[in-house]
Amino acid sequence: MKYIISTLGCKVNQYETQAMETLLQSHGHEPANAGELADAVIVNTCAVTAESGRKSRQTIRRLREENPGAVIAVCGCYSQLDPDEAEELGAKVIFGAADRTKLVEAVEKAVSEGESCREIDAPFERRMFEKLPAGAVSGRTRAMLKIQDGCVNFCSYCIIPYTRGRLRSLPIADAVEETARLDAEGYKELVLTGIEVASYGRDLPEKPGLADVICAVTQAAPDMRIRLGSLEPTVITEDFCRRLAETGKLCRHFHLSLQSGCDRTLKNMNRKYDTARFYQAVELLRAYFPGCALTADLITGFPGETEEDHRATLEFIEKCGFADMHIFPYSRRPGTPADKMPEQWDNATKSRRAHEAQAVAERMHLRFLEESVGQTLPVLFETEENGFCTGHSDTYVLVKAEGRKLRGTVKNVRISAVEGDRLVGLVI
Repeated sequence: MKYIISTLGCKVNQYETQAMETLLQSHGHEPANAGELADAVIVNTCAVTAESGRKSRQTIRRLREENPGAVIAVCGCYSQLDPDEAEELGAKVIFGAADRTKLVEAVEKAVSEGESCREIDAPFERRMFEKLPAGAVSGRTRAMLKIQDGCVNFCSYCIIPYTRGRLRSLPIADAVEETARLDAEGYKELVLTGIEVASYGRDLPEKPGLADVICAVTQAAPDMRIRLGSLEPTVITEDFCRRLAETGKLCRHFHLSLQSGCDRTLKNMNRKYDTARFYQAVELLRAYFPGCALTADLITGFPGETEEDHRATLEFIEKCGFADMHIFPYSRRPGTPADKMPEQWDNATKSRRAHEAQAVAERMHLRFLEESVGQTLPVLFETEENGFCTGHSDTYVLVKAEGRKLRGTVKNVRISAVEGDRLVGLVI
């Protein structure tokens, strides 16, 4: 069977897609080559915003048209919320945000026997963590391991708790076993990911915390460096930073979920911190991981956000000095409390505020790149072309250096210049 998989959304979706692809290939199936018609198309969808849902529908339609006769399978948060619409779009196999192994089996059956399948569960009834094969489908450089699923924060703008359900954590022993296997297979970096990793362990009998699982996997992987997914600032304490710094294995890149730099807006978003607590996290990380790259998400034009609130946010992100940012105009998501809030802004206002925030973010990004010149950074090389190798530093900046046969290795690189959005240096 020839297949195509398309992924939208977060790193958890990316992880689950590579797991499905690993399962497909272990069953003898192959990805369709460019221009080759597929027997099956799997779209792993996103619904975090209304725009994400639109892109999911668009992708389903496009791949269906490009692969006439293929079995269309849809999974993820979008189909969890609206399986009927997924069926109207031509999907023959419809799953939600669970049971990836069963989905693969359903796709195989649909191709071989023409049998349709629709499996949509009740998210809040999920109790078990779904174990899927960790790693990466191609190469032996960077692997992902999902250690947590679900969220119960119920931020007023977010639909994800209603698609992903309750907190579920991968037990530490299982995380250690998977990490040791990936280390033995030659991976040089492991990304620990989840829907809300700061809540890791609260559902497990021993109530371990995020620092516990991180410390455990670093001991299981002598040849790998560890990179973290998005973090809530509330998990970043002095003890958390001290324990992680002592491992000597953590990449100096921390992505923090900010969303707004205005306390009033944060309260309306039902976030669990204010700007003072967020900045405390920033200072702790910089104290324990000198030279670290701090990145963040930001939503502009949230309902009720005034111009004064917006200006406060711009001043706050400048104060934090982020290395990079992901900035989104607020997108209404039906089914969330924020969708029903008064004082909804028009698209022009939301976009203008996003552009203003992006201008600040670009200045900070350039400053961070320029401050990297003269430093020596450990780089995991991933590609090679025309006598140059490129890869990501521990601060998650793309670095180019002259050399051959460096792919899959971590080398120290003395940074000599900024070239567009990446750094250039010399392997030492």
